[in-house]
Amino acid sequence: MIRSMTAFAREEQQSGGGKLIWELRSVNHRYLDIHVHLPEELRSIEWPLRERLGRRLGRGKIECSLRYRPGIGDVGALRINWPFAEQVVEGCLSLGRLLPQMAPISPIELLRLPGILQETEPDPRPIAEAAIGLLETALGELLSMREREGERLAVMLRDRARQLSELTRQVQDRRPAVVRAAQERLRARIEGLDVGAEPGRLEQELVLIAQRLDVDEELQRLSSHLDEVEGVLEQNEPVGRRLDFLMQELNREANTLASKSADTQTTRAAVTMKVLIDQMREQVQNIE
Repeated sequence: MIRSMTAFAREEQQSGGGKLIWELRSVNHRYLDIHVHLPEELRSIEWPLRERLGRRLGRGKIECSLRYRPGIGDVGALRINWPFAEQVVEGCLSLGRLLPQMAPISPIELLRLPGILQETEPDPRPIAEAAIGLLETALGELLSMREREGERLAVMLRDRARQLSELTRQVQDRRPAVVRAAQERLRARIEGLDVGAEPGRLEQELVLIAQRLDVDEELQRLSSHLDEVEGVLEQNEPVGRRLDFLMQELNREANTLASKSADTQTTRAAVTMKVLIDQMREQVQNIE
């Protein structure tokens, strides 16, 4: 199945551990280029994330952004650093023996001292597992969108390929008439000069005209490349690079056909071919 490299997916999940929001964006790129944006507390999932994306995506620039809003129950608890607090109190009592007029120790002021209160970090594993699970859901939606867009591109490419095949057939059918017309023009010019021509030399010139106008190989290669395009569109793997190569080959044959053209209709057919191939090549850039 053909897949586009252009897609977007957004998934969110609310639980007791907080709210997770994944946004995945995919655009065309020559290779697989993954950019990850994670909150600091979930940096540990970056490599598992890259591994999952690498297994399921072949090409494209992928922007992965995760937003995390901790829930009320996920805020770290505060605890007193009792050993440090005891040292501070002991020090204050010692000072009190030297300074009898010193004010009593205030618990509130004591709690304000740096290091007395410590915040315990919540266990990041449950939220990390939830983030990876939600990523799978978002990735599935991204792939579905890439496949839907790929189906649309495949329809367009098949339509243009059918038009190219029809033009190729028309040029092939017209070829004998084009050669005969060129040979008749040569005979008419010679007759208009009112001079005799050696029969052997005339026949040689007629053969040379036929050779210069011979586009059988170009037409055969066009047909072969178009058959290959149809076959590639049936494959269930990344085929964008293969299709891009075929577009280059089709364009080369259309250029040669135009350069060998000896009549208006063939020239028009070659120009139309080039337009169709350019349309195909532009869309192929978006195929994985």
